Amino acid sequence: MASRYLTRLFKHGSRNNLQQLQRQARRCQSALSPFEESLYNFPDTEVSTLDNGFRVASEDSGFETCTVGVYIDGGSRFETETNNGVAHFLEHIAFKGSKQRTQKQLEIQVENMGAQLNAYTSRELTVYYAKCFKTDLPKAVNILSDLIQHPLLSRQAIENERGVILREAEEVATQMEEVIFDELHATAYQNTPLGMTILGPEENIRTLQQEDLRQYIDTHYTAPRIVLAAAGDVDHTQLVDLAEQNFSKLKSTTKEGSYHPCPFTGSEYRRQEDNMPYAHVAMCVEGVGWTNPDYFTLMLASMMVGQWNKGGGFGRRSGDLMKTVSEQGLAQSYMCFNTCYTDTGLWGVYSICEPHTVEHMVSAVQDEWRRLCTSVTEEEVRRAKEVFKTNFLLQFDGSTPTCEDIGRQMITYGRRMPLPEWNHRVDAITVDTFRDVCAKYIFDKYPAVSAIGPVHGLPAYNDLCASHLI
Repeated sequence: MASRYLTRLFKHGSRNNLQQLQRQARRCQSALSPFEESLYNFPDTEVSTLDNGFRVASEDSGFETCTVGVYIDGGSRFETETNNGVAHFLEHIAFKGSKQRTQKQLEIQVENMGAQLNAYTSRELTVYYAKCFKTDLPKAVNILSDLIQHPLLSRQAIENERGVILREAEEVATQMEEVIFDELHATAYQNTPLGMTILGPEENIRTLQQEDLRQYIDTHYTAPRIVLAAAGDVDHTQLVDLAEQNFSKLKSTTKEGSYHPCPFTGSEYRRQEDNMPYAHVAMCVEGVGWTNPDYFTLMLASMMVGQWNKGGGFGRRSGDLMKTVSEQGLAQSYMCFNTCYTDTGLWGVYSICEPHTVEHMVSAVQDEWRRLCTSVTEEEVRRAKEVFKTNFLLQFDGSTPTCEDIGRQMITYGRRMPLPEWNHRVDAITVDTFRDVCAKYIFDKYPAVSAIGPVHGLPAYNDLCASHLI
């Protein structure tokens, strides 16, 4: 057993039961595999909360550099039809200067530090983060604080940025994967905030005003909705002190009414484009939110269905779909996805096919879904667990992905799940559990479908449902 675990074990024991604890530790040590024991040697995630509800979480992983980010519980899901796109617009405009720094001063300061400063907006998160040397951590935290608390929001900068965002929207419109998934959200979450795009419609981009941006900040940029996360060469005590210096004046109250449930609707979006060389088809059922106990099982199912690319000549798989697709030439590529939100999700397959193979590809996907519910083997589940564990741990190769995991988990779970707990949850999945969970979410469920291109071979929605319902 790793010394870190033994320390925790003995810390909570008295003299009367010390020998018993020692015997328990020796039994645990002999029962653990080298992989399981290695999980206890990962650094702890330390968490602190300021008086205003602002949370600070960090992991000292010993890298030469560090990544620090501000994770805000706010994205396009928290918008309305009239201000859709405001969170993304605000992320852009925050870099155009503040009350303390002009845009030029910000750029020079970041460049002189040799740091990297970036941001992104998703449907449920807005994130600003910096990667820098440990000695520059105070400057990086101050910059991040400045970006979210003191953006200048000048009318001229807003007008200038409209063109930048409109050009970004034009570029996104040419990326079929982005378009397919936006349309999939729109049909799966009809008339709800999750059905709206992150960038917002062109009309909103052209008309959002300074007051819209200020109102969004006032509503969502509050202390209880924000986490300061860091990983790398980071001292937690120093980070808490920096948070006190830079974020203690954030409001401690959060306005109610910004969160709305987004029910899933089995339905389809279909756009015939015969001038396109390939048909793009995404088909999914409703998945689960991040904290749902079935999350890990559906992730295993995603690993089992896998992904494949004809051009690469290889894929990631534990199941049979890749073999069927590759041998019969059913697609140029496909990938299984498991997109999670707070209380819902999309679990399915996105494929790119030639027009004459669309129907056969969809049928192969449905056959694989049926197999997951009924006849998947214990060996396949074991193999999927290994793939899942490998892919999960490989993502922590660096301070930036580790910081990202800390920030996301703190927002979604309210804590960072220890790796031994994560491993236990995966190992606890049996073949019977796997089949039961897959049947729960796939069996007799009406799918959401998004299809663009030469999709005349795609069966009508009612026929898709008839063949999908087992």
